[in-house]
Amino acid sequence: MDIKVLETQAAPNQPANELGKRIRRLRKARERTLDSLAQEVGLTKGYLSKVETGRQMPPLATLSKVARALGTDLSSLLEPGAMSGNDESSAGVSLVRADQRRPVIRGGSSFGYDYQSLVQNASGRHMSPFLFTFPRQILKEVFFEHAGEELIFVLSGTVEFEVGSERYELKPGDCIYFDARMRHRGRGKGGEAKALVVMLEPHQAGD
Repeated sequence: MDIKVLETQAAPNQPANELGKRIRRLRKARERTLDSLAQEVGLTKGYLSKVETGRQMPPLATLSKVARALGTDLSSLLEPGAMSGNDESSAGVSLVRADQRRPVIRGGSSFGYDYQSLVQNASGRHMSPFLFTFPRQILKEVFFEHAGEELIFVLSGTVEFEVGSERYELKPGDCIYFDARMRHRGRGKGGEAKALVVMLEPHQAGD
């Protein structure tokens, strides 16, 4: 298992419930058992069961592995429904107005990290961009390590960000790009901070 993160159990909530149901439906449609899927993505059967029942909301790195194992991409797993009547997207293009952004995870992993999707209805995309909110406080044990690459561009506030053994103070306009296999985490210094986060999964890098 290459995702090193301490996760805590949470009471069921609507986003987690809906996501869990989608994972379960996809798993059943692919005729996969809890055991086989859990083994492929490096989770325990019990943990994956909690995800499907909405009692756990894993971080994006874990969800990315689940999506690949189920033959879909991360963003399609997080936001599969069609957009509203204001949708201006067409084949090969996804246009999301500021008031059309949808939360895909709202602190559901119990770490206080919030995500809003910046791309919708664009299957087969190579990148997963999010508007990301860093909380002021994080658990000292929590770090993330996962395959792929990541880019973070700070929009507001100050981010104290750790990659490997290095620590950086990032201010609005600063951009950091790194190999996501290195352990990393961030927090808002002095308050919440917002950033554009773009994830590139490893199987897409060669496309």
